[in-house]
Amino acid sequence: MKKNNLKFWQVSEVKMSYQNRVKLEDSPQITSSGTAANILFANWSDDIEMIESFNVLFLNRANKVKGIFRVSKGGVSGTVVDARVIFAAAVKSLSCSVILSHNHPSHNLKPSQADIKLTKKLVEAGKTLDIQVLDHLILAPNGQHYSFADEGLI
Repeated sequence: MKKNNLKFWQVSEVKMSYQNRVKLEDSPQITSSGTAANILFANWSDDIEMIESFNVLFLNRANKVKGIFRVSKGGVSGTVVDARVIFAAAVKSLSCSVILSHNHPSHNLKPSQADIKLTKKLVEAGKTLDIQVLDHLILAPNGQHYSFADEGLI
């Protein structure tokens, strides 16, 4: 092979990292939407009342929390969510299921049509990878939440 053709075969390395900083036996177990909401509220950033964000809880088979992942941070009335980013992180952490969440700075807990459509899309994507979407929570800054699972939408 000629030296000038060597560049053609060089490619970048792709790395993702997952660091287990809490022993799994010490991790909280999700038993209800309220438990999940409490964990999410405790780990949400201070801008819950100003900026819409999308976070995901990653769980093992026993519904123990393996970690939390901020997928996106947007503006006052929306944020972009990419299924590939969510499930790449879920696969990397060897998660068996996920709980989706985002906040509504407006305090309105009613899911929009875009929220419902996105949830259906992510549930279907998870099925392909054998990663179950257990719930999608909408959080309000006042501590209230809406659960898609509790309302029969998942």
